[in-house]
Parts: sequence; structure tokens; C-alpha cells
Amino acid sequence: MKTHFGWAVASTLLMASMGAAQAADMSMPMKAPPPAVPAPTWTGCYLDAGIGYSVWNNDQTLTGPFGGGGTLATAATTRAGGNGWLGRIGGGCDWQLSGELSRWVIGGFADYDLVSARGSFTPNEVFNVGGGFQPVSANVKQNGTGYVGARVGYIALPGLLTYVNAGWTGTRFSQGGEFATAFGAPIGFNYPGWTNNNGWFVGGGTEYALPWFNGLFLRSEYRYASYGNRNLAEVNTTTGVLTGNVQSVKTIDQTATTSLVWKFNWGSPVVAKY
Repeated sequence: MKTHFGWAVASTLLMASMGAAQAADMSMPMKAPPPAVPAPTWTGCYLDAGIGYSVWNNDQTLTGPFGGGGTLATAATTRAGGNGWLGRIGGGCDWQLSGELSRWVIGGFADYDLVSARGSFTPNEVFNVGGGFQPVSANVKQNGTGYVGARVGYIALPGLLTYVNAGWTGTRFSQGGEFATAFGAPIGFNYPGWTNNNGWFVGGGTEYALPWFNGLFLRSEYRYASYGNRNLAEVNTTTGVLTGNVQSVKTIDQTATTSLVWKFNWGSPVVAKY
């Protein structure tokens, strides 16, 4: 009798403990984990502004009678150029691809550089000064450069885009008259027509999302621009008469810049619509 009573008590206690556990489970329901936050999309438009440095140079070759105004030709092709600071402003739009290509970004842009890069234009000729032939030169300043191009980027890490770009470019120079290099005295001749130059460029860089301001990026970029060959005819600055000397000039410009980029839509991921 006592044995049956003991089993009854044990069974009652076991069932009571199981009921309490089930009640506890019912009073503390498990919460589902929060959904993953979608990554921001690179699709959208932006403005950018920054500073940088420009280095340009010319490869120069002279053809002609080599006798106008007491000048003589030198034999070899020469190189001259200049360098200085620039400020860049611009903007563009990007489109992030989808599916298996979702880490790729394509876009278009336009930039303008306010440039103060000073240097020299050194023709392949010498001038007769006081019975002796002296090298001649001219002061040159690069004033501004425009770019219109396209780029292709790859999202290497969340918030980090690496890219290459290419397109059309045009740069503007201002040039003074030629002078005898040894004495600094004007000689009355010049090679006009070099003011505006059009060509192509290629480049590349990175954009990194700054964590302390949503939508603000730091861009670092290098560009190489070629403005092809230009044939410049020498003139007498007093009479405007051509001397017959023609200088073939090939201009190359290289820039390195750091810019801040403000993306309008950063932080607004694409939401699928049904």
C-alpha cells in the first residue's frame, strides 16, 4: 500500500513540474532575429570638390626656314613644361548593376579644374643677341581643364569603390612673348594658337565612405591626359608677319587629386516592389 502511494506522489510531482515548465515557455515566447540591413546602393548622383596637383610637359620639334628674325634651329627635340596646384569641382551619376554583377558600378561625370600650373615654352631655336646666339623661351601658365567621361567601378569592400575612367578633355594655356633666356630681353616673336587644346584622358582611383557623415566619401584619383600634336606658326609680334618657323608640340598633362564626394541617396537601399 505504501509503495503504491509513493508512486502516486512521484507521478503527481513529475506532472506538476512539466506543467510549470510548459507554462514558463508559454509566458516567455522566443523573438525572431531582426532582418539583415540591406547595403546602400551606389545608384544615384553626386557632387564633388577637391584639390590636387598638375604636371604638364611638351615635346617640341621645329621645322621651317629657321631664319626669320635672326633665329637658327637647334637639332634635337626638346621637352619643357610646368607644374602647380589645382582645384576641382564636378558631378556625375552612377548605376549599380544587379544579380551576379551587383558588385559592378558604371557611371558618367563631368569635372572642371581651376589650374595655376606655371612653366615655359622653349622653341628649338636660338636668337642673335649682340652678335651671339642665345636660347629663347616664353612663360606659360595652364589656367583650366575640363573633363567629360565615363567610369567602371568594382565594390571591393562595403563602402569602398575602386574604379577606372576615360573620356574627352580640353585644357587652356596663356603664353607670353619669346625672350632671350640669358638676358630676359623680349625678342619680338611668339607662337600663338596654343591657347586651347583638346584630347583624351584615362585614370583611376578609389572612393571610401567616411563613417562620421552619411553620404560623404573621400576620393583619391590619378589622370593622364594627352592633347596630341599641334603645329604652331611663329609670328612677328609687331607686324604679325609669319617667320616661316613651325613648332610641332605634343602636350601631356598628369594630375593627382583628393576630393570630397557627396552622394545624394547614400543610405537609401533599393526596395523591391511587387
